[in-house]
Amino acid sequence: MIIDWLTGTAFRVAGTGTTWAELLGFVTGVLNVWLVARQKIANWPIGIANVLLLMVLFWTAGLYADAGLQVVYVALGCYGWWHWLFGGERRTRLTVSRTGRPEWLALAAAGLLLTGALWVLLDRATDSTVPLPDALTTTLSLLATYGQTRKRVESWWLWIAADLIYIPLYAYKGLHLTAVLYLVFLALCVLGLRAWRADLRRADRPSAIPPGPAPVTA
Repeated sequence: MIIDWLTGTAFRVAGTGTTWAELLGFVTGVLNVWLVARQKIANWPIGIANVLLLMVLFWTAGLYADAGLQVVYVALGCYGWWHWLFGGERRTRLTVSRTGRPEWLALAAAGLLLTGALWVLLDRATDSTVPLPDALTTTLSLLATYGQTRKRVESWWLWIAADLIYIPLYAYKGLHLTAVLYLVFLALCVLGLRAWRADLRRADRPSAIPPGPAPVTA
């Protein structure tokens, strides 16, 4: 079966096995974030493949919230794919924008509630050994993905915050290749933030006034 192959060992590093799901998740994950940073629409199908691989990986590692999160990512991936194509003015391609204050307040409230609920659920209903970090990274990732579907430049800051927690979390759980992957993600997120902010500055720049006589007003 495909699941048995994905959970099988691809190679070992210092006695620790790396599964095919983790290896393929590494490759598709790096490609996905690189495509997002460049605002390429192909990031969405690559991203959907990536989260399906990570779903298998996280479930076998006991990171249940992260495994369940991948199901939501598939839905958000389909939505983001459509929204990037038709979410702009008059159903044109979406452009980079900023997160407004009301949206920030709504995201903060949703983030606090979701983190608390997931923490309690994981602590009481599963054998998770890391319920709070698992809940927090799950929430940050969902909020960041929402921002990504809307091309909010601040979504990169949420991804950076999540990656800074993910890296030691995955190392602690023995997912060393995935920890390295998220270190690469962190670097790509910084580059993506710079690229999107530059794109936003270009959009905010006033259009040059063409040379010639000033227009006559009535």
